[in-house]
Amino acid sequence: MRKHRFRNSYLTSAISVSLVLCLIGLECILLLSAGSLITRMRENITLTAVLSQETDSTQCARMENLLADNQRYSGYTYISAQQALEEHIRSLGEDPSAFLGYNPLSASYEIHPTDAYSSPDSLAMIASEIEALPFVTEVIYPRDLADLMSSNVHDFSLILLAIALALLLVSMVLIVNTIRLQIYSKRFIINTMTLVGATSWVTRRPFVLRNMRMGFIAGLVALTVLGAAVYYVEFKLGLMLFPLTWQNILFVTAIVLCSGLLITLFASLIATGRYIRMDNNSLYEI
Repeated sequence: MRKHRFRNSYLTSAISVSLVLCLIGLECILLLSAGSLITRMRENITLTAVLSQETDSTQCARMENLLADNQRYSGYTYISAQQALEEHIRSLGEDPSAFLGYNPLSASYEIHPTDAYSSPDSLAMIASEIEALPFVTEVIYPRDLADLMSSNVHDFSLILLAIALALLLVSMVLIVNTIRLQIYSKRFIINTMTLVGATSWVTRRPFVLRNMRMGFIAGLVALTVLGAAVYYVEFKLGLMLFPLTWQNILFVTAIVLCSGLLITLFASLIATGRYIRMDNNSLYEI
């Protein structure tokens, strides 16, 4: 009967820790999703480099060699003068070449900077360097939008980090209290071991190892639940949460498993230490 009760208590604790680790894993996914969204927003900022009418293929090749810098640019698109004219006709419904007798629009490059070079200062630097080319007449990009996005991203990152830290603190408190309640039922055993001369580590070791094993198993359960949820959301509902790269998967896996092991380790040490230091009379008062 006592063994059955212990198993039920252990199972209840494992389920509670699994739910809390799911919350920690969800925090990681939200942080990665927010980071991916911010990166996409920054890389969607477009600089339009308008070319002169006399630009030839050699100058275009020079331009494309400049834009091949993967550290600065995530991609670019060449729009010929004819493509620009066709887009103008589709958008406004009128053909300026019909009454001018020539195509007044110029070829251009739509340039997308990388996340690292999407700040207002970096965009201004890139624009000035490209405008210095003799065959580029001007570089157009949304300066006000870049300034606003930079300010909002900074504020949003701070708010998201504060929320993540608060949730992490709540998660740690929940796991510590769960393990403390589990060890509470063993306080007389701990006291007996202390009375017969067992050292602090000998007394703590079985509780620490048992709860760390529980934390590891709970972490695996939490990862299974999170994996199923991400699979359903991304492949069944078609909503992209975050890039499913090996780096992101390993990051979430490491955070969840390490959280399960470390938090259960420290919770076990704290809880058992409390009852090791407690005298006989105090055991009946709590």
